[in-house]
Formats: sequence, C-alpha cells, structure tokens
Amino acid sequence: MIKDFKEKDVVKGCAENDRRSQELLYKRYFPAMMQMCMRYTTDRDNAMQIVNNGFLRVFKKIDQFKFEGSLEGWIRRIVFHSISDFFKSEKKYLQFMVFEEKEKSTSQTALDNIYYEDLLKMIENLPDATGKVFTLYAVEGFKHREIAELLNISVGTSKWHLSEARKEMKKLIAKYQDKINYARQ
Repeated sequence: MIKDFKEKDVVKGCAENDRRSQELLYKRYFPAMMQMCMRYTTDRDNAMQIVNNGFLRVFKKIDQFKFEGSLEGWIRRIVFHSISDFFKSEKKYLQFMVFEEKEKSTSQTALDNIYYEDLLKMIENLPDATGKVFTLYAVEGFKHREIAELLNISVGTSKWHLSEARKEMKKLIAKYQDKINYARQ
C-alpha cells in the first residue's frame, strides 16, 4: 500500500529492479506528474506518454538519487526533461521554450489561454534580430552555434538575444493575460 511508503526502502527496491517498489513509486508520484504534464498539453494521451517516458527514466536513473533534496523534486525534474523532449520531437517547441520555468509555478498562467498562433503573432513584435534568434532557436530548433553561423553573430550574442526574447515574450503574454482577465470582468 502507498500508506506503507518508506522512501529509502522504495528507492532501494527500485534500484534493485523490484517491480513492487517501482509500482509503489509510480502510484505515489503519478498524480502530481500527470498534473504537471497536463499544464503543457491538454491531450491526455500525450500527457500519459510523457509521464510514462519520465518514469522509465526515473527507474533507469534511480541509483543516482542520493537523498539530497526531495525525491518528488528529483522525479519532477526528470519528468520535466521528458516534457521538453516531447515538445522538441513534436515541433511544438515554441510554447515550451517560452515557459521553461512554468512548472515551478503552482498558479494557472496565461499559457493556458494562449494559442500557438497568438504566440507567433507576439514574436512579430520582437526587435528584428531578437525575433530571428528566438524563431530559429525556439520554433525551428537550431542550436546557438548554428544560429551564430547563420546570422554571422557570436554564440554569446545568440544567447543574449534569446534571453531578451524570453523576457519580452513574458511581458507580452502578461499583457495578453491582462486583456483576458479584463474581458472576463
């Protein structure tokens, strides 16, 4: 039973590939991980796939957990990487890249109310160079080195533009959320 969950014993059992321990760990943390994934996708099947891929990684890496911090936080980071991988592979990377830190927030954010097309329109409001770097990185999936070569800029400049784009996008999204909240009143 989950009531009998003793973290050290379950982690040790998982490291030894004990199926009962894996089941206990999964059942204990599944609801929280599923809820986190559902903040990024409204498709329950995709969320389930992400969670299960995340738990596979957890079971493969469980021997690396050293009880320095919470087990749930450690699992959350691994599942978050699965979310990232899913969006990269699905070319839905833009929405994810703007809000990498969304999972740290427990409140509902503007992302829940924004469509992909709205985000693309917001990118058009970015300064030219910043918008190009952001589009190449977040939408098209280029790496900073590739962007630097394409735009004839340094890798550091590419990273700076991405950072600036994220800051500006967060401001634009906050304005968008304010409009939605005002319209609801």
